[in-house]
Amino acid sequence: MTDMTRRHALLAGAALPLCAAAAPPARAAAPMMGPARPPFNRFNLGGFEVTTILAGSRTVPDPQTIFGLNVEPERFAAVSQEAMIPADRAQFFFTPTVVNTGSELILFDTGLAPQGTVAALEAAGYTPDQIDTVVITHMHGDHIGGLMEDGAETFANARYVTGAVEFDAWDMSGDEGFEAKMRPLADKTRFLDDGGEAAPGVTAVAAFGHTPGHMAYRLESQGKALLIGADFANHYVWSLAHPDWEVRYDRDKAAAAATRRRLLDMLAAERMPFIGYHMPFPALGFVESLDDGYRYVPASYQMMLD
Repeated sequence: MTDMTRRHALLAGAALPLCAAAAPPARAAAPMMGPARPPFNRFNLGGFEVTTILAGSRTVPDPQTIFGLNVEPERFAAVSQEAMIPADRAQFFFTPTVVNTGSELILFDTGLAPQGTVAALEAAGYTPDQIDTVVITHMHGDHIGGLMEDGAETFANARYVTGAVEFDAWDMSGDEGFEAKMRPLADKTRFLDDGGEAAPGVTAVAAFGHTPGHMAYRLESQGKALLIGADFANHYVWSLAHPDWEVRYDRDKAAAAATRRRLLDMLAAERMPFIGYHMPFPALGFVESLDDGYRYVPASYQMMLD
């Protein structure tokens, strides 16, 4: 009996350090930091360096007032549920792109306002006065909003490029945003048609319908290609996977749907990556054909291997 008691006491004593190690003194809980996302993503495309920058993001209610105008609410809800996204809210992203060709620094579109775009640029290591060329894909406010503020140019050393058809369509429209942001830059702007060259290796691709002269841009360097798609497809499910669904902001809805199918067919056939201005950030992905539509495949590490 004495031996058993002594043995139990020794075992209990040996276990004390383990108990102490298992239950350290309580410390104050770490503070909640809140959701966060880096505001830029950079990768190489041949000899080019491409950086997407997140100029802004916001949650929008009732997305079927924007997407899928020609489908029943039950269909919209079922497609959303299948894609594991809510049908009553959407997250919008505003993603300009910076391309360093080695000889010039090109910014594609400028966000809603200068502040968000400049902050994202600076996070990516650039300053506004380094931008050599600003390419405007179309004249909606979330693409031209960052060009100027109070009459002052955001990109003081830049020249500008945009589509001739697009500029002409807005020229006599009386649109306040165009008059405030784009018209003062007209004398510094070069106008392109389909197939025009914004810079060596940067070619305009007509993508009309969203606006009358909406342009995408094909980048090519050292055998690598990528499409800066702008707004030809504005949601990875509700407009890309279902290209015939009508979108509120498409000026010519039939032409926009035809453009979506044409460009999505090209991207799927060529297995070419693309940047979509409103795709989930970092806004880079691929397209594959699926049944009568398409599937968005977010980029993983493909561009890290180039």
